[in-house]
Amino acid sequence: MPDVMTLRALVAQHGAGAREISTRDHSLTLADFATRSAFGASRGRFAGRNVILAVGDMAKAAAALIDLDGLARRILLCPPGFDADKIASAAALVEADALAYDEEAAPPLSLDVMLPVRLPLAPRQDDDAPTLATEWVLPTSGTSGPPKLAVHNLQTLVGAITPAPLQQWATFYDIRRYGGLQIFLRALSGQGSLRLASPEEPIEHFLDRLGGLGITHISGTPTHWRKALLSGAAGRISPPYVRLSGEIADDGVLAGLAAAYPQARIEHAYASTEAGVVFTVADGRAGFPADWLERAGAVEMKLVEGALRVRSPRRALRLLGADAPALTDAEGFVDTGDMIELRDGRCHFIGRRNGIINVGGAKVHPEEVEAALNSLAMVRAARVFAKPSPITGALVAAEVVLRDPAMAGRALEREIIAAARRQLPAHMTPASVRFVSDLPMTDAGKLKRHG
Repeated sequence: MPDVMTLRALVAQHGAGAREISTRDHSLTLADFATRSAFGASRGRFAGRNVILAVGDMAKAAAALIDLDGLARRILLCPPGFDADKIASAAALVEADALAYDEEAAPPLSLDVMLPVRLPLAPRQDDDAPTLATEWVLPTSGTSGPPKLAVHNLQTLVGAITPAPLQQWATFYDIRRYGGLQIFLRALSGQGSLRLASPEEPIEHFLDRLGGLGITHISGTPTHWRKALLSGAAGRISPPYVRLSGEIADDGVLAGLAAAYPQARIEHAYASTEAGVVFTVADGRAGFPADWLERAGAVEMKLVEGALRVRSPRRALRLLGADAPALTDAEGFVDTGDMIELRDGRCHFIGRRNGIINVGGAKVHPEEVEAALNSLAMVRAARVFAKPSPITGALVAAEVVLRDPAMAGRALEREIIAAARRQLPAHMTPASVRFVSDLPMTDAGKLKRHG
């Protein structure tokens, strides 16, 4: 049979050497996977199985993925926040017959093969199972409704990754979500190591840990980066490359990173679990050039009723389930649901189609209001959400983290609202501003906007 791309093959391209994947609590040496496994001598029991991967620490997730890719028929990656009910529902859709689990918190399932993921690695036995083109099933991180299950394979997942010189990667992301998985695969495809955050590890502690490790490349969502800048620990690393993805990167966070890391190349990437990696922007500005909508290439984009659609070989293969909607339209384009506004020859993301606040019939994208607030000199970060109103149905409310908390007060609240009113239409101007010390974040590393 023809050669099948696997994670082990990716590592072998540049040699395992002394390369590592590490969290706060565990360190994996890639060379050890030649003879050892997180499942020990039982690894072969997963051959041809549809496996649910449900563990806590990302080092365990990384070890299990390296072990299972090419061996299992299908892997469902359960991210943080994917509770027992979601796992049970997804298990039926993926036709699960195997479970790789955490001994500390095993989901309540009864399947043919159930093995714990254990570290450190233990000796494994060679097996003669054929190498499979494993399907990777990723829950989407949508903000409303049940997550959809997108099916990828390793070829679609690495489609945007090109050979690169030595890179020492770190990420705030969880590698069981698309954005973090991309960094995991970049690290395995390269010549360096990968440093990962641990569950519940404060951002400043993670940055402390990275300080002496010679990190050259690091990624996270804009919310991760705002929290890093707020933490006071951003200066403990000095990376030549900084990457943002997963949310709209506005001019405020880009300027903050440029000031914190003046030597760094700062890029924001646009990608989604369904559409794959679409593009990266490196000019230090929010949005992307409008003429990119017309350029030819493997990845094509167009606007339909203001929403971005993408046709790409990097997209998911399909959405899983008999009742799942079609992934693409008749022309092969994925409807991303991300709304675009054209201004001065540039495309600006203004929010999600399904994330609109309805103020008396007028539509408000929270991200637009946040961008306006984040542009103010006194504001470090803002969160915008709907506040119920008996007259208009909803009003725009905001929480703001100040650069100088000592400035908080009614006078500054009025000043911020007045400044927003100069930039925004009346229905988009926050009716209230509350000063807070931090902003809530979802399990996916994105800003939590509800209430």
